[in-house]
Amino acid sequence: MKRLHTLIAILLSTALLLPSACKPAHSPAAEPTAEPGLTVYFIDVGQAESSLIICCHGTTMLIDGGNPSDSQIINAYLDELGITSLDYVVASHSDADHVGGLSGVLDSVTVGVALSPVSEHNSGVFNSFVDSLDRQNVDITVPRHGDTFQLGGADVLIVAPIREYRKSNDTSIVMKVTFGDTSYLFTGDAERASELDILDAGYDISSTVLSVGHHGSNTSTTYSFLQAVMPQYAVISCGLNNRYGHPDEETLSLLNDAGAAVYRSDLQGTIVSRTDGSNVTFSVERDGGIEALPPTSSASAEETHYIGNTNSKIIHRPSCSSLPSEKNRVIFNTLEEGIGGGYSPCGRCKP
Repeated sequence: MKRLHTLIAILLSTALLLPSACKPAHSPAAEPTAEPGLTVYFIDVGQAESSLIICCHGTTMLIDGGNPSDSQIINAYLDELGITSLDYVVASHSDADHVGGLSGVLDSVTVGVALSPVSEHNSGVFNSFVDSLDRQNVDITVPRHGDTFQLGGADVLIVAPIREYRKSNDTSIVMKVTFGDTSYLFTGDAERASELDILDAGYDISSTVLSVGHHGSNTSTTYSFLQAVMPQYAVISCGLNNRYGHPDEETLSLLNDAGAAVYRSDLQGTIVSRTDGSNVTFSVERDGGIEALPPTSSASAEETHYIGNTNSKIIHRPSCSSLPSEKNRVIFNTLEEGIGGGYSPCGRCKP
C-alpha cells in the first residue's frame, strides 16, 4: 500500500506539470490543444516491462503488461489517470513477462486496437490475452514493418519484426514514436538478429529516448544499432538484483560511451518522461543512488593524450568518467590520430 501511495504521488505531481487542456486521455476534461504534450510512463513491474503512452489529443497506448500479477500495478495507474479505455494495446512479443499482465488489464478497461507480432501462440498467458480480447470482440492486428499510424499528435512507425525468427525475442514489435522534434524507440526484447535486419532495412531509428532492448541484456543494444539510434536518454526496465544480471555491464558501458543519460527501474522505480515536442524531461519514483544525467566536463587546453576503447571504437578524454578497462585501452597522441584510426568522439566528455 505504501508503494502504491508513492506511485500515486508521482502521477499527481506529473499531472500538475501538464497544461489544463492536457488532462489524462479519456478524462471528461480532455480536449485537444494547439501545443499538446506526450507523456510516457515506464512502469516499474520488476523483471518485466510495461510502458503507458498518453498524448494530449486524447489517445493512449499501452505497450506490454509485465507478468500476470503486474496487472494490478498497471490498473492502479489507469484508475488514477481516469483511463477506462485504451486506444492501442501492444504485446511486443509472446513472452510471459511482456504479455502476462495484459489479460488482467483488459478485464478492467476496453481497447480499440490490439497489436502483436503473432495471433496465436502455445502458452497459457498468451491465450488468456486472446480470450480477453475475444470478450471485447477485438481481433489481433499483426503489423508489418513500414506500417504507420497516428497516436493523437504523434506519428508511430513500425520498424520490426522484419521476417520470421526462431527466437521469440527477435519477433518483438519495434516502434518509433515521434512527437514534434523528439522521439522514443521501443524495442521490446529484440536482439542482435532483429537489430541487424532493422539496420539493413534502412529505417531512420535515431531517437531522443531509447527503451533499451531485453532489459539491458548484452544480447541486445549492439554497437552498430546504438550508433544508429544515438539516444540522449536510455531507459532500462529490469528487476532489482534479478537472477539474469540485467543490465549487463557491457550494455551500460556502450550507453555511457554514446553519452546517453541512463534511467533504471530497478534503482529508480517508475520513470516518467514528458515531451512538448522540443524538450524531454524525466521524473523518477526514487533516486536510487545513481546519477541519471551525464556530468558535464570542461575541455582542457593541455590534453596530452586521448584514450580509445578497442571494443566500442569510442575515443575519450583521459578525465572521462566512461573510460574502458585497462585491457581495452589504446592511447592516441592527438584526437585526429584516433579519428583517423576509425574511432568516434565520446558523447559524454566530447573530446
